Amino acid sequence: MTEQTVNVERIEQIINLFGAFDENIKLLEKEYGVRIVNRDTELRISGEAEAVMYARQAVEALLGLAARGEQISTQNVHYIISLVRDGQQDKIEQMGKGVICVTVRGKPVKAKTLGQQAYVDAIRGNTVTVGVGPAGTGKTYLAVACAVAAFRQKEVNKIILTRPAVEAGEKLGFLPGDLQNKVDPYLRPLYDALFDMFGPEAYHRYLERGNIEVAPLAYMRGRTLDDAFIILDEAQNTTPEQMKMFLTRIGFGSRAVITGDITQIDLPGGKTSGLKEAITVLRGIDDIAVMNLDYRDVVRHELVARIIKAYEKHDQDKLRRQERKKTFRMQKKGGAGRDGAGK
Repeated sequence: MTEQTVNVERIEQIINLFGAFDENIKLLEKEYGVRIVNRDTELRISGEAEAVMYARQAVEALLGLAARGEQISTQNVHYIISLVRDGQQDKIEQMGKGVICVTVRGKPVKAKTLGQQAYVDAIRGNTVTVGVGPAGTGKTYLAVACAVAAFRQKEVNKIILTRPAVEAGEKLGFLPGDLQNKVDPYLRPLYDALFDMFGPEAYHRYLERGNIEVAPLAYMRGRTLDDAFIILDEAQNTTPEQMKMFLTRIGFGSRAVITGDITQIDLPGGKTSGLKEAITVLRGIDDIAVMNLDYRDVVRHELVARIIKAYEKHDQDKLRRQERKKTFRMQKKGGAGRDGAGK
C-alpha cells in the first residue's frame, strides 16, 4: 500500500472537487481502486502504487480546473480520467484558455475539452473552418459563440446562420404555414443558440435591422456575403453542388464555419454528401481548417458519449464483417476458377 498527499490552497477547491454527495471522489476511487480522504487542506490518496500515481494526476488536473473557477462535474471527471489514461493530463491547461463570449444570463462560454479548444482556435485563426463530429460535441453552439464574439467586437456586421432543409422522414408540405414557417423547425437549434447569447429582445432587434439572418441554404444562392460571420449547420445534408455554392458566397471580411456529422446523412437515394466531398477537396488549403471532434468532446449527458462510442464500435465491426465476407467470396471465386481450369 502507498499513500500520497496533495496540498490544496483553498478549502473551496476541495468542496468543488468532491461534488454533491462526494460523487466526483467516489467516481475517482472506483476508477482507480484507491481511497481519497480529506484532512483540512490536504488530500490523502492510498492504494496500490501505480493506481495512486494515476489518481493523483487526475486529482491535480481537476484541482487545476477548480482553481480557474470551473465547476467540477462527473463529466469533467470522466474526461480527465480519459486524458490521464492517454497520458495527456499535462495538456489540461490548454482547455478553456479564455471566455469566448458571455450569454445574456451572464454565463461564460468556454471550450470544455481539448478538441473543442482546438476547434475554437481554428475558427479564430482561419477564414473557413470545417467542424466534423457527432451530436453533443458543441460544434454549432461554439460556432455561434464565436460569431457573437466577433459581432460584439465589430469584426463583422452581420451573423448569417443557414441549414439545408432536408426532410428526414417528415414532409415539408404537411407542415402548416408559409415557406418560412415550414423551414423554421429545421432552424430551431440555431434560434436557440442565438437566444441564449443575445436574449429574445436583442435577437429580434438585430433581426429587424438585418444584423442577424437565419435562413435555409437555398436562400444563399446568387449572393455575395461581405463582412459577415456565416455558419452552415448540418452540412452533411448538402449536395456537392450546394456546398460549392455556399463556399463561393464568402466575400471580403467574412468568416465561415461549416459543421456536420457524417454519420447522420439524410440525403435521399444515397446521394453524395457535400460535406464528405468538401473534407477531401479542401484539406491542405491555406486559411481553411478541417477539425474533427469525437465522443471525448461530447458535453451532453455522459451517457451520450458512451452511446456514440458504442455505435462507432458497431460500425467498425460491421465494416470488418463486410470485408471478411468480400475476401471469402473472392477466395471462393478464385478457387472455383482454378478447379475449372484444372478440368
